[in-house]
Amino acid sequence: MRIGVPKETAEGEHRVALVPEVVRKLAAGDGGHEVVVERGAGAGALIPDAQYEEAGARMAEDASGVYDADVVVKVAPPSADEIPRLRPDSVLIGFLQPLTAGEAIRAIAETGATSFAMESIPRISRAQSMDALSSQANIAGYRAALFGAQEMGRYYPMLMTAAGTIRPATVLVLGAGVAGLQAIATARRLGAVVQGFDVRAAVKEQVESLGAKFLEFDLGGDLEGAGGYAKELTPEQQARQQELMAEAIGKVDVVITTAAVPGRRAPILVTEEAVKLMKPGSVIVDLAAESGGNCELSEPGQTVIRHDVKIMAPLNVPSTMAEHASQLYARNIQELLGLMIDDEGKLSLDFDDEVIAGACITRDGEIVHEAAKAAAAAAAPASS
Repeated sequence: MRIGVPKETAEGEHRVALVPEVVRKLAAGDGGHEVVVERGAGAGALIPDAQYEEAGARMAEDASGVYDADVVVKVAPPSADEIPRLRPDSVLIGFLQPLTAGEAIRAIAETGATSFAMESIPRISRAQSMDALSSQANIAGYRAALFGAQEMGRYYPMLMTAAGTIRPATVLVLGAGVAGLQAIATARRLGAVVQGFDVRAAVKEQVESLGAKFLEFDLGGDLEGAGGYAKELTPEQQARQQELMAEAIGKVDVVITTAAVPGRRAPILVTEEAVKLMKPGSVIVDLAAESGGNCELSEPGQTVIRHDVKIMAPLNVPSTMAEHASQLYARNIQELLGLMIDDEGKLSLDFDDEVIAGACITRDGEIVHEAAKAAAAAAAPASS
């Protein structure tokens, strides 16, 4: 089987879908798969072509030598120029944004290619090793804590010096998923006093196990939804949450927000009124910027100062640590490929397998993922 690894073309994307470590395992494994890597594909992650060649990959001078592979693995969704390169009998694997990129998903379906979205892999126990959302969110949470420490302009830890004692910074992390928990853990390691908030009561123990205080608001029962995500709040619950949140936000130095609802705009957790209550020099790091942001004043992709508070809304945060992000993502891909390859080393897609079926977006010229199909239908009037 031939596996193609193109160079990522999306702006700001420095990751690569496979790293030499994984290439070596695929090339030496059962069937001895041929891995074709476009020259320069690993440059953004500081991986030279020579390392791919040493691992057993064949280098392609351009993308045309990659897209004729049986399986094409990517990080970012393919662009409008890349989609037509897909063959009807090929398989595409990557982050495809199936709930928000309806037009692109429709275009992929029209090529006849079978596509699998890494973000659609079911969040079940046996699929944990394939869970790229978690592996990348872990990096984003770590990075967010560092952003807060770097931009605040004050110490995180308590310092006792001859000139007096410096009180520790206080950090509030909103959303205790993978990114939030890693942000909590990292901020604690840096010496801050940390609080964590989530509408899901089940994560309280996880937050407290990291040495943080769990901030609790009574919003009317447990709000955990399918797949471990938080449910979308009612307008009344949102208003009550924002009111209580503003009071808590006004007492901290750094706020890190991570709350997202798949396929929907990120909920507003930090209102302008809450920002006004924060001390001058405080920092907000909004990790939900990709879906609109959790802060009312966030400008996705920008860092702005409003009411003497620095508001960061970075995009594609895992790509800022491209080397490790690529390593983890490549291992996720490797594990998924393990489900797709039979004992003879040939591509064998078992659509009775809930992981394969759950991650499949397009097949035989059709969009087969129900939520993606609905998103594509909703996007149709706008594109016509």
